[in-house]
Amino acid sequence: MAFVKYTGKFYRLIHPRPTIILATLCPNNRVNLMPASWNMPVSEEPETIAVAVYKDTYTYECLNYHDEVTINVPGPDLLDLTYALGSVSGRDVDKVEKFKVKLIESEKVKVPGMRDAIAIYEAKTINKIDVGECGLFVFQVLLTKVKEGIADEYGLLLDKTNLLLHNAGRVFYTVNPRKLFAKRV
Repeated sequence: MAFVKYTGKFYRLIHPRPTIILATLCPNNRVNLMPASWNMPVSEEPETIAVAVYKDTYTYECLNYHDEVTINVPGPDLLDLTYALGSVSGRDVDKVEKFKVKLIESEKVKVPGMRDAIAIYEAKTINKIDVGECGLFVFQVLLTKVKEGIADEYGLLLDKTNLLLHNAGRVFYTVNPRKLFAKRV
């Protein structure tokens, strides 16, 4: 099979991607929530996660105001909320109030987590890199929490929960729950 030139948006060939909901504290003392699928673990020492944030977003402004966040992992039951949170700006509406998001107090940071997330990372910004129209924020994980009974040492138990993978627009996928083990080398 031959390769052909791809004319779609370059990044679509590495989608769908795991979606998180980034919670930030903003200048008006409100909590803002932004879904982001351009995220990744970066390092184990220290434990870090990077998230790309478009510079014109309210979240970008909030991240420059307060350096702590929660990184909330939504399950499939939060599909409609995840999409809705990404469809309006926190500059215009209080997303927590508008969408009746239930928050829980964090242990290590001021920013609360989402009660209905399947996992929550409490983190603080340790670096920001300007990359084109985005800022790549690197967060040091201070505490990792997961709902009881849905994870083991390999991660989430996909027969008990699942991840939301964002493709484009309002298109999401979930992960096939079959666990595969490669042959030992």
